[in-house]
Amino acid sequence: MTSQTTPDITLTPVRLRAGVWEGILAAAPGSAAPAIEVMHMERPVGGATVTTLSDRPGQWALRVPIPAEAISDGVQTFLIRHAGTGETLASFAVLAGTALEQDIRAEVDLLRAELDMLKRAFRRHCLDTMG
Repeated sequence: MTSQTTPDITLTPVRLRAGVWEGILAAAPGSAAPAIEVMHMERPVGGATVTTLSDRPGQWALRVPIPAEAISDGVQTFLIRHAGTGETLASFAVLAGTALEQDIRAEVDLLRAELDMLKRAFRRHCLDTMG
């Protein structure tokens, strides 16, 4: 999770805990709370809240509950957008299921094979340049 900005708004991810994604929205002090929409599979996700942080002018706590029906095998990606402009401020993914386990193992196997190939090529290069 990385911080993203628009010209007026910054969204910094904080954590994912107990099925709720949390972040901090920041804008110019005195600005109104930004209107936020959360999308999953091109459909709106309800329940997101934007709460003023009284000790930090121009900052708000964003909480996005992850609906149980959105959790299934594979990778589920959620987009957090500025409702006024439609610009994506951040995204997060939830990974689950046994299909994912097989995908990760296959990916690690491919990475190992590529690393072995690079090691052989590097050793061959070293032998060619030294001898």
